[in-house]
Amino acid sequence: MAQKRNATELGTQPIGKLLMQYAIPAIIAMTASSLYNMIDSIFIGQGVGPLAISGLAITFPFMNLGAAFGAMVGVGASTLISVKLGQRDYDTAQKVLGNVISLNTIIGVVYSIVMLIFLDPILYFFGASADTIVYARDFMEIILLGNIFTHMYLGLNSVLRASGNPQKAMYATINTVIINTILAPIFIYGFHWGIRGAAIATVIAQVVSLIWQFRILTDKNELLHLKKGIYTLKGKIVKNIIGIGMAPFLMNIASCFIVIFINQGLKEYDGDLAIGAYGIVNRLMFICVMIVMGITQGMQPIAGYNYGAQQYHRVNEVLKLAIWGATAMTTITFLIGELIPELAVSIFTTDEGLISRAAEGFRIAVLVFPIVGFQMVTSNFFQSIGMANKAIFLSLTRQLLFLLPCLLILPSFMGAAGIWWSMPISDLVASLVAAIMLYKQFQIFKKS
Repeated sequence: MAQKRNATELGTQPIGKLLMQYAIPAIIAMTASSLYNMIDSIFIGQGVGPLAISGLAITFPFMNLGAAFGAMVGVGASTLISVKLGQRDYDTAQKVLGNVISLNTIIGVVYSIVMLIFLDPILYFFGASADTIVYARDFMEIILLGNIFTHMYLGLNSVLRASGNPQKAMYATINTVIINTILAPIFIYGFHWGIRGAAIATVIAQVVSLIWQFRILTDKNELLHLKKGIYTLKGKIVKNIIGIGMAPFLMNIASCFIVIFINQGLKEYDGDLAIGAYGIVNRLMFICVMIVMGITQGMQPIAGYNYGAQQYHRVNEVLKLAIWGATAMTTITFLIGELIPELAVSIFTTDEGLISRAAEGFRIAVLVFPIVGFQMVTSNFFQSIGMANKAIFLSLTRQLLFLLPCLLILPSFMGAAGIWWSMPISDLVASLVAAIMLYKQFQIFKKS
């Protein structure tokens, strides 16, 4: 079977070739995903106004919270599938796919209902004001109604990558970008639907790609495909999915609370436009982060398979290559932020006050970005080989142990600047911790 052969090649083909084969589609897909998010911001900023950008930024904690549940299922399942394929346990891998469908359905529906019921109080807690809540509410009502499709789309894309279909996962993401790029300006400018139009375009794009994913996974020639008897939740499988996926889940939960602290702090010390500035900087940094995530997603099935097959020298090799690639990307972002920040942020808005705030924040936020790629790869590496506890620890160190205290202390002395400076300080310390843990893990592999 062709798909089974693709999976087993993870343990035999040259690592460099494999990483290119898996990472390039993932990088393209993640870049497309970041552009997908930027498109909404650009059209909203240029077509609706600077306060709409701030309103959109208020919704970021919602996005992080939704992504937390999506990542818990998607990343946990894809890692488990990679390990099971490395162990030639195809039956369990098949059941993992069915459990992904069931879990995403349950979580997606419950999350949407709860959030819609308490939407306004939550938005105010996230940093909304009387001027920005109308934009945030209009956007999130549509996004939450389509949340189940978002969860399912992201989860199945992870499964496609893990089962030897990185190109198809890439195409699914690119499809969403193309559809969203076409529909967003039509809905915003043509139909005058404002920020709601951007949200509707987002949901429609994901629904179309989800239909395409289901079409792929109903093909019986695929190594993993939808069939009867795989959808009943299995306690052991669910426990393993959640256990492995707990690292990205907690990371996104932490991100949710961090964004809330940032929004509330910026609102207190610099007003609504400062929240919009952070929204712009967040989008720009998100491009780099998503490309690095593409590299780690390319690494994940290779590392997971070879770890399952006990070929530790191949695990070490793919990790080193991933670190080099991620560091190159974060260094490019650092140079853009330090040399041409005004040019970068002006893509989103023509408002001079917003440009000034965003450019200065961007310059500070990326100050130590060259080493951030290493920290991200290291965290995802432990996750890829099923070492959930270490991955969780690394995921939380930057945000809760280092960033949160900085956000609570520095603004008291530096005002809004203290919020921006908290980001590079926490990045630096978290990277040092990751280096120590990775060094110790390498020593273990050398003895194996």
